[in-house]
Formats: sequence, structure tokens, C-alpha cells
Amino acid sequence: MKVEYRDLGRMAYAASWDYQRELFDGLLQAKREGTPTEGAGYLLLVEHPAVYTLGKSGHQENMLISESYLKQLGAEFFHIDRGGDITFHGEGQIVGYPILDLEQVGIGLREYIEAIEEAVIRTVAHYGIRGGRIEGASGVWLTAENRPPRKICAIGVRSSRYITMHGFALNVNTDLRWFQYINPCGFADRGVTSIEKEVGHAVPLDEVKELLLQEFEKILKIEIYKK
Repeated sequence: MKVEYRDLGRMAYAASWDYQRELFDGLLQAKREGTPTEGAGYLLLVEHPAVYTLGKSGHQENMLISESYLKQLGAEFFHIDRGGDITFHGEGQIVGYPILDLEQVGIGLREYIEAIEEAVIRTVAHYGIRGGRIEGASGVWLTAENRPPRKICAIGVRSSRYITMHGFALNVNTDLRWFQYINPCGFADRGVTSIEKEVGHAVPLDEVKELLLQEFEKILKIEIYKK
């Protein structure tokens, strides 16, 4: 099954959200009408300027500063329609938005989330980082070395009629100081990390993107192509 890849470069969050919804609505309409599509959907990768997003089941108190102070820092804030709590997106982070018809891919929603986690686990393993899962908490975590768990990738999705939007945020060279203003993903007792922090040097984003694409192809058994 084919999936089209689109690299959006650096894009403001609001613009990318509108773009996601346009593609999502198009797939949803085609499905309702029984209109054949060229493939199973799209995989968008993007880098956002500083922004915090709060999922529909999230808690406002996990934003630890006022929105006015947040604006002074040069960041935006959005309430959005994905699952999960609050998270941060910013420079040096790869944000992935798979907009997929899971029925065409041949998996359910829980398997899909696990596939995203597995793709990220395998990607960071290329850098000698051992990522894993924590029961009851989505995303990819580092739990070794007798330290509190620290998250390297957040995941939050939305689906309708098995068509997905939103997705994951992998910290590559992200400035982790932005996370001090929130309880990331609703957890006050856990930290965050990045590939850069774990390996001690910056890593090219394009290199990490290519690894992610390869792992998604293998795990989801899809063919990712660029138009």
C-alpha cells in the first residue's frame, strides 16, 4: 500500500493544522462516498516555531505559566482535537503527521500507535539510544540508568472512521528548556530528553527523517513515495 510523503520544512502550527485538516477531510469524504484513492494517505514531517498544544483530554494547569508570559517568550498556544495532554513543538524537533486510512493499511488504532512507537524506538537505536514504552503512558521513553523516566518522543492522535491525524514529536536537537514551563504530557515527575542530549552532539534532521521513513515502511508494510 502506498503512502505519499510530504516534507513541509518549517511551518507555523496553525498553517500545518489547516493543511492536515484539508487532507484528513479529503480522505474522509472519499471514504464516505466510496471513491477510490491513489493510496492509503499521507505522511507529513514538519518543524514548528515554538508552540504548546493541549489535547482535548488535557488539563490547563499543566501549563505552568500564563499565556501572556508565554507570548513574551515568543511561543504560541493551541487547544487541539487530539488525544493526550500538553506538549511542546519547536526548532530541532521532527513532528510527524501521518494522515492514513488504517483500514487500507490493515491495522487498528492501538496497533497504529504501537507502530509509531516502534518506528521511533528503532530510529533512536541507530544512535545507540535504548528507547522503550511505559505502561499507561504513550510515547517513547528512556528508563535505564537508575534515573527518572524521560520522554524522547510524544504521541497524540485523532481518528475518525479509521482515518488518522496529528501524530508524534521526536526531540532531535530541541532546546529542552522550553519544557520547564509545562508538565510534559501531564507528568510532573518525569523528564524529557533529545537525541542530541543523549549522544552529546547535534544530529542532522534530514538524516533522522530518512531513518524514520525507512522504519515506517518496514513496520507498517507500506511504500512511502514522494511526488
